[in-house]
Amino acid sequence: MARRNSNGEGTIYRRKDGRYDGAVYVLTTSGTRKRVRVYGATRAEVSRKLTEAKAKNDQSIPVSDKPWMLGDYLDYWLKAVVKPNRRPATYAQCETIVRLYIKPGLGKNPINRLSVALVQRWVNELLGGGHSVSKIHVIRKVLSAALTRAEREELIARNVARLVELPPEERKDVKPWSAEEVSRFLEAVSSHRLYAAYLMLFYGLRKGELLGLRWQDIDVANSKIHIRQQLQRVGREILIGPLKTTKSRRDLPLLEPVKQALAAYYEKYAIEGADLVFTTTEGGPIDPGNFLRDFKRICGNHDLRVISVHTIRHTVATLLKSRRVPDRDIQLILGHSRIVTTQEVYQHDDDESRRAALQGLAGSLLDPTHTKAARDVRPGLPWSFIDGNGSRRLSRQFNNLVDGDTTDNFGGAYRIRTDDLFHAITNHGSALQRATEVKRTLEARKRAWMLGVVAVNLAVKILK
Repeated sequence: MARRNSNGEGTIYRRKDGRYDGAVYVLTTSGTRKRVRVYGATRAEVSRKLTEAKAKNDQSIPVSDKPWMLGDYLDYWLKAVVKPNRRPATYAQCETIVRLYIKPGLGKNPINRLSVALVQRWVNELLGGGHSVSKIHVIRKVLSAALTRAEREELIARNVARLVELPPEERKDVKPWSAEEVSRFLEAVSSHRLYAAYLMLFYGLRKGELLGLRWQDIDVANSKIHIRQQLQRVGREILIGPLKTTKSRRDLPLLEPVKQALAAYYEKYAIEGADLVFTTTEGGPIDPGNFLRDFKRICGNHDLRVISVHTIRHTVATLLKSRRVPDRDIQLILGHSRIVTTQEVYQHDDDESRRAALQGLAGSLLDPTHTKAARDVRPGLPWSFIDGNGSRRLSRQFNNLVDGDTTDNFGGAYRIRTDDLFHAITNHGSALQRATEVKRTLEARKRAWMLGVVAVNLAVKILK
């Protein structure tokens, strides 16, 4: 009599064509149980596949309750995940990339059968088709975001898009305006209807943040500007939406020149009943594309180097850096989430600062008495702390250290060593002498302690 399989063990039988078929009930992502089937040329192969399926079920790793094709899952992801939780512009970008690139190339593949090799071949085809490396990075980012969601829903075991190799992303060479070019531009737009808007660009505002400003965001009483929303074009619509990141929500000081420019704009051009500060002559929102075209037209008409409106944010970051404003303050002004974005992307080098630094270094190396070089190379230190060799003057602290007094520490924002540590590094002989004295003192006290222990033990024995 044939043995009956126990519950959950699964079944294996041979089909008429000679192949083997196996089946077992497992848990699905919806919480129900489903009978899955596996196939193989031999009984041992089917048995191995069943064992793997049962092992995952024992580990509470569910299987999909329906066979998802990547294209179908991308449609679900856009509708149920991206659209309700992301900004309209983000949804529009993701939808375009899915429709034009991902679905035509990979949409007919089962999502749980995507492999690194398959996705890598598809990416290589896109690169060979003439698409830029930056575009391929964006496409891979969208696919990876969708597969990450599928991984969280336990539809796949790993995100293969993260394992695909791409060439390094090509970063555009951005050359911001100099202070002289900024002055020429502001002079050129001094009589323009939107002079106040162009002036406020040099707060480092994003284009959408500037065009989305409301009169209620201009706090004249407290001399502040509240950045709370942005205006964007999405498809054929101009929409008011949330800011790019949480750090974009910020308050900036209302400077006097900006206050006067806004007052003049309000008296001459403000439309009664309009909520937005900057509007068209009819009172509607300004199209960001039209604002950019007008900006470039002004630059061309006045022989200014043509840049984008967004490059002004790079200009602001670079000019603030040249004025030795701390990076943290620049980050808060621009509304970046991470300070590394401010430092690596928005701050650019300038010839003047590099020349001054190298001249200062050359002066200190070639002429030790050239004290001005020390000031140029290390501008963060007070002048009273610089000696004739371009180093911190530590004679007073050194004397205190030798006498056994506690010295002051001045480590801080400029990442300069504290006086004691800097002195110890630059005065090896004195530090070694001090350490030798400490060692001798410890050895003397250890000997005294040992003699005391011996004396106590002898006294105890005598008393006994």
